[in-house]
Amino acid sequence: MSSPVSYPAPVDATTVVTAVLGFAEAELLAFRRDLHAHPELSWQEARTTEQVALRLEALGMRVRRLPRSGLIAEVGDSGPVVALRGDLDALPVQDLTTDPWVSTVPGVSHACGHDVHTTALLGAGMALAAVHDAGLLAGRVRLLFQPAEEVMPGGALDLVSLGALDDVSHVFGLHCDPSIDVGQVGLREGPLTGAADLLRIELLGKGGHTSRPHLTQDLTFALGKLVTELPAILSRRLDPRAGASVVWGMLHAGSAPNVIPSTGNLTGTVRMLDAVAWAEAEVLVRQLVRQIVDPYGIVAEITYQRGVPPVVNDHRSTGLLAKAVESVVGQVGHVPTQQSLGGEDFGWYLAQVPGAMGRLGTRTPGGPTYDLHQGDLRVDEAALRIGAEVLAQAAVEALNAHQPAR
Repeated sequence: MSSPVSYPAPVDATTVVTAVLGFAEAELLAFRRDLHAHPELSWQEARTTEQVALRLEALGMRVRRLPRSGLIAEVGDSGPVVALRGDLDALPVQDLTTDPWVSTVPGVSHACGHDVHTTALLGAGMALAAVHDAGLLAGRVRLLFQPAEEVMPGGALDLVSLGALDDVSHVFGLHCDPSIDVGQVGLREGPLTGAADLLRIELLGKGGHTSRPHLTQDLTFALGKLVTELPAILSRRLDPRAGASVVWGMLHAGSAPNVIPSTGNLTGTVRMLDAVAWAEAEVLVRQLVRQIVDPYGIVAEITYQRGVPPVVNDHRSTGLLAKAVESVVGQVGHVPTQQSLGGEDFGWYLAQVPGAMGRLGTRTPGGPTYDLHQGDLRVDEAALRIGAEVLAQAAVEALNAHQPAR
C-alpha cells in the first residue's frame, strides 16, 4: 500500500483526503486497470472481493467478507455512522476496446463502469483511514462493496438483510455517466432513476401449417400483437406522468417459415418514473397480457420479477453531496441532471435511510460520448481520483453535520 503522506499545515480532514489521494492516484489507476482486465459477473466477484479486502485489511480496517461475494468494511471507533457504496460486478458484454487492460474474460466486461465505482470507493477508504489515523474522523464510515447490482432485484437487498445499514444516518454513492465531462458530477434532488422490473412471457397454443391458420391458434400473430399492444395499452392505463415504458429485449417463436409454432416467448423490462405506479404495475400487466392473447386462444405463462425502486435523493443528503463536490472541484463541479428510466438497486438503500447518488462524469472534454452497457465504453481515468475524493468528502461532511455548531 501507499507510504505515509506528509500534510501541509493546518491539517483538517479535507487536507488529508486531498493529500492521500494525490499520493495514491497512480496506485488507484493500476488497481482499476487490473479490475477491468479481470471482470466478474454478478455473484461471482470472488477475485474482486479479495483484491479489495486485502488492501483494506492492510489499512487496519475491520473487514467482513460476505457469504457469496462482496464485503463490508468499517473505519472509525465510535459515533454516528455514514455508509458509502460501490458495486463490483461486470456485464455479459464483449469488451470491444483495444486498451492494454482490455478484458481477459471472453464475453464479460466492465461495460457499466463498476470497476471505476469499486476503485473510487477503495480510494475513499484509503483517504478515510488516514483521516481516522490523524484523529480527524468524527464518527464511523462503513464501506459497502456490493455484489450483483446488474441482476434483479439486486445485491443491495442482501446487504440490507445482513445489517449493512444498521445505525447508518446517510448513504452515498456515485455512478459513472459518460455524457458528463470528467471533473463534474450530476446532482438531482428527488427521483434520479426509475423503477425497473423484468417481464418474461411464455406463449402456448396449437400450431400448424401456415396455409391453414384458421385451424391453429396462430401463436406468432398473437406474439406480434403482444409486442406492440402491451406497451401502448399500459401507457393509457397508468398516469402518463409515471412515464411507464415496456421495451422488449428478446423474442423468439418458430423454426420454419411455413410452420405456425406452438410455443413462443418474449422478455423485456417494465420501467417507470413513479413509485406509486410501480406498486400497481404487476397486476395491471398480468391482466393486459391475458386480455391481448385471449381472442387467439393462446395461453400466456407470465413471470413478472419485481426489480428495483427509483433512486430518490433526499434534500439534506443531496446538499451534503453538493458540498463535497464543491470542496473537491469547486462550485462548477456539480451540474443538474435529469431523472432517467435506468434501474439502480441503490434505491433499496434509500428506501431504508436518507442518502443521495451522484452521476460521476467520465467523458474527456471534447471527446466522444459513449453509452453504458456497450462494449466500447471508455472512461477518462481522471474520474477515479475525483470519485474517491467526492465519496470521502461526502462522508466527512455528513459526519461533521452531526457535530454541535461551534
